[in-house]
Amino acid sequence: MASASPSAAALVAQLEARARAANTPAELAFSIANDSFGLLGFRQAFVMAGSGKQARLFTLSGLALPAEDSPYLIWLRRSWSWMQDQLDNKAGWLPSPALATTDSTSDANSPAASTKAPAEESPEAAQQDAQPKAPPPTEVIDGWREWWPEGLFAVPLRRRDGVILAWAGFLMEQEPSALQKQALAHLTSLWGYSWEMLGGKPRLSLRERWQGLGRKRHAIWAALAIICLFPVRQSALAPAEIVALDATTIASPLDGVVKTFHVRPSQPVKAGDLLISLDDTTLRNRLVVATQSVAVADAEWMAASQKAFDNFQSKGELTQLQGRAQEKRAELAAVQSQLTRIEVRAPHDGIAIFGSTDDWLGRPVVTGERIMQVADRKSAGVLIYLPVADALVLDEKAAVKLFLTVKPLSPLSATVTETSYQASLSPDNVSSYRLRATLDEGQSLNDTRIGLHGTAKISGGWVVLSYYLLRRPLATAREWSGL
Repeated sequence: MASASPSAAALVAQLEARARAANTPAELAFSIANDSFGLLGFRQAFVMAGSGKQARLFTLSGLALPAEDSPYLIWLRRSWSWMQDQLDNKAGWLPSPALATTDSTSDANSPAASTKAPAEESPEAAQQDAQPKAPPPTEVIDGWREWWPEGLFAVPLRRRDGVILAWAGFLMEQEPSALQKQALAHLTSLWGYSWEMLGGKPRLSLRERWQGLGRKRHAIWAALAIICLFPVRQSALAPAEIVALDATTIASPLDGVVKTFHVRPSQPVKAGDLLISLDDTTLRNRLVVATQSVAVADAEWMAASQKAFDNFQSKGELTQLQGRAQEKRAELAAVQSQLTRIEVRAPHDGIAIFGSTDDWLGRPVVTGERIMQVADRKSAGVLIYLPVADALVLDEKAAVKLFLTVKPLSPLSATVTETSYQASLSPDNVSSYRLRATLDEGQSLNDTRIGLHGTAKISGGWVVLSYYLLRRPLATAREWSGL
């Protein structure tokens, strides 16, 4: 740079300062394509990120956001591969192939060309008349003739290890001077270093990264094989709820209508506490009728007994009237017994489990219809609906972790005690197996309450990690293929 003029040296210094001030590769590319005009006087400049077929237009001078679908840019992307081949990954001047084609045609037809001795050709002329390595495609010639000037001077921006990060191209009317090339060579090294430091490294493909590992690949394969053989425990997640294992069903003792509820849902009760009362209106009317019927039957029997002393016919009717009186007394006793049963009491201590009282008040019930349950607070269990798609081979007394919705950070431990062999629909209409589990010691209804829902994690047997990961895909593949 000692031979550079003061003005050129100042321009180079400005370009260096702007390159160092860039914060991103985009800012650096913009400076290269626009700020270099004072040094080279080009018609247009562009920056192509990357190299080879993966190269893409990064910046075009005079345009902030070039339109990707413009005919000019489409031609540039298609022609750039041929241009790189001619440059051979080196900085150089690439004259217009359109002009070269025209010049060669005119020279071949001129009389002077046939008489000119080879020794008379100058090196500069030989360089200008040099033919490209590969003939340019027709579209390259046509597009260059339409959009570009005499030639292209392109320089690669390299990483410190020689890998090309980008290309800077300058469209000029004539080849740069030696002084311009010297300044540009100095700037190119700085641009390449700055691009690398700003993260403009080309992204390697997965294959290239894998090949770059070298001998480490064998260690990675060995580690993966060991990991695939690592034992893990099968598990599945399924919806669950807290239920009472030893619950007594409270059913309607007779046909009638529910009149009164004496307890609230989930209310603790003691043995003998009144739970529900049925409407007694019908039974009391029947009691009155039955009482009158007994009185009439007794009166008829007494009258027949008095006549039987002197009337033989009355003696024959006495037995019949006595049987009718006994029948009426039996009907009365039955009505009285039913009246004692309209009040249902708790058979033992526990909590009353049922829905809303509004669902039962005034509702007709039949004998044996379940109205509520009385559950022992110390016999809580878990009802699990395991979907068929997540079914596991469960060991005896498989472990369960219950994560209640109201207590997600305090899981409950339980043990499976009962499994169903036939799937049925869950409350969510999912084909599932019903599993029952008991809470482990130290955990009872004092920690929660019946009716709470959550998610149960069921633990199965131990398998290798590869089987755990591929079990479901293999099952799906076999189901799809039928093998």
